Amino acid sequence: MGKNDVVFMGTPDFAAASLQALYDAGYSVSAVFTQPDRPKDRGHRLQACPVKLLAEANGTPVYQPATFAEPETVESLRELAPSVIAVVAYGRLLPPEVLRLPESGCINIHGSLLPRYRGAAPIQWTILNGDATAGVSAMYMSERLDAGDVIDSIAVDVLPEETAGELFERLAPVGGQLLVRTLRSVMDGTAVRTPQKETEASYAPPLTKAMSPIDWNQPVEHILCRIRGLHPWPCATAEWNGVRYKIHKAAAGSGRSAVPGTVLQADGDGMAVAAADGVISVLEIQAPGGKRMRASDYFRGHAL
Repeated sequence: MGKNDVVFMGTPDFAAASLQALYDAGYSVSAVFTQPDRPKDRGHRLQACPVKLLAEANGTPVYQPATFAEPETVESLRELAPSVIAVVAYGRLLPPEVLRLPESGCINIHGSLLPRYRGAAPIQWTILNGDATAGVSAMYMSERLDAGDVIDSIAVDVLPEETAGELFERLAPVGGQLLVRTLRSVMDGTAVRTPQKETEASYAPPLTKAMSPIDWNQPVEHILCRIRGLHPWPCATAEWNGVRYKIHKAAAGSGRSAVPGTVLQADGDGMAVAAADGVISVLEIQAPGGKRMRASDYFRGHAL
């Protein structure tokens, strides 16, 4: 394997940006490991993930093991004799025998400033918690989840009213930039290892649909962070008259105080709902089976 060769492991759009950065930087990607094709949409047709599509477009061999439990999967990776493995949002934990394979280790790009937000949903929890700063970290992978020594990181400011989906899109190319920079330092022997401080570690568990219902008894800022952090999935929801609506966009509003959850307005001029310490102005809403609309347009034709 040449010094600029790398085995890449990743699955979604966020990972595809890093893979594209490797191609653009001239790295020879000898193989790509990604998750198996999944059924999608109502037809349940199998659909390849973004990383697989990009790899195939560049003529890179693609492996799609369900797990690394099968000996032949590990053996196929061993035959590739990687000097380094780059992992970005792969969605699978690597067993110890895989972590030990590459001479220069397994490098992971993670969507937070470690040790903050280890786990599956760091970018979403950055928004959910109202953080002012986000970022990506490069680390040597260890057997513990996202606990390896940090090599490098890049921090960015969270933009006002930014959703988790928007932050994902903005951080994806930053992750690619960091991966290229990190691999360069790993391969030339200048990479540093900074152990994470366990006392500063926090976790970002996966999002679930159970998080969607808005609790109007919370403060305005908490609710707004909730709406942005759960977008585009699973999306914040609110139920009125037995109908559950998706809330895509909202802002701090003005108006009289009332019992939290009270609908203060729902007409052609917009929608306002009372929260614990103020008013939420619902800007974009989606009814069951309908499309995303401005709340003012929706309630111009629908009574609540």
